[in-house]
Amino acid sequence: MYVCRCHYVFVNDSRTAEIVGITSEQAQHVARVVSGLSTPSRVRLLSRLRQGPSTVTALAAVVGMTQPAVSHQLRLLRDLGLVRGRRDVRHVVYSLHNAHVAALLDETLRQAEHLGRP
Repeated sequence: MYVCRCHYVFVNDSRTAEIVGITSEQAQHVARVVSGLSTPSRVRLLSRLRQGPSTVTALAAVVGMTQPAVSHQLRLLRDLGLVRGRRDVRHVVYSLHNAHVAALLDETLRQAEHLGRP
């Protein structure tokens, strides 16, 4: 498991967490970032990007959305710092911004499974 000790929650080897205080501004920023997971379409896009980089065209085909709708959702996710795009000659190839995003998605999915909801 990838463990980052650079932010607000420290997870040690005994699997306990020590939460350090955060400011109101930091809490607002965290809430904005987590809002990226607030729609099923964004979760599906992030889940697909968890498997590897992709173009808008390929993402649209996989998740069953129109290309403009995918582009709009990716723009929101990019603005939140959850995905990044790089130009590849004629297309933009999107990927998760970093391993933190993959971990956020994985933990959110585990929590949803833990709650026993579909």
